[in-house]
Amino acid sequence: AESGEEALEKLNAQRDIRVALLDVMLPGIDGFEVCRRLRANDASIGIIMLTARSQEMDKVTGLMTGADDYVTKPFSPAELTARVDALMRRSGGAVEQENRDEQTLSSPPFVLNLRNRTLEKNGERVKLTQVEYGLMKLFMENPGKALSREEILDTVWGHDYFGELKIVDVNIRRLRLKIEDDTANPTYITTVWGFGYKWGQ
Repeated sequence: AESGEEALEKLNAQRDIRVALLDVMLPGIDGFEVCRRLRANDASIGIIMLTARSQEMDKVTGLMTGADDYVTKPFSPAELTARVDALMRRSGGAVEQENRDEQTLSSPPFVLNLRNRTLEKNGERVKLTQVEYGLMKLFMENPGKALSREEILDTVWGHDYFGELKIVDVNIRRLRLKIEDDTANPTYITTVWGFGYKWGQ
């Protein structure tokens, strides 16, 4: 697509698209706004932002508007292909083998449904991206355990992911906005200073 508007039209016309590559510097509405609108309509689509600028703020902005990953130009086709493959696996491209007896994880007030990959808080659905679902699953499977940023990155993004650790912090910040009662004083995903995060106090 040659513009942000055309990208949205194409995505509306073809609902089976699983991964979108968005250039930040699109003519018309920019990649950030396309990402925001895409994410508002579809929590499950994978979104990778392409940016020519390496400023930290751009990366953070892209992730906070709902992107799953970012690649800074110039990049090799092999790197981009690896990122797309990893995202496809996370978004259900590979079938998750779950114990058939354990269809949900429960940690009041949350219930995570492993079969349809949804989260409820006090019975209300919380819309999650595939990365946020992966984070919730990891945390709820390991209550009270301090998880390092590296361990979170390996589990949720995959061992072959060669991006930055910052992606973990930004996605956890975004997840906290959705699940915490008070994001200034998080009680569900707590920070283990200098190490990582854990589920619960």
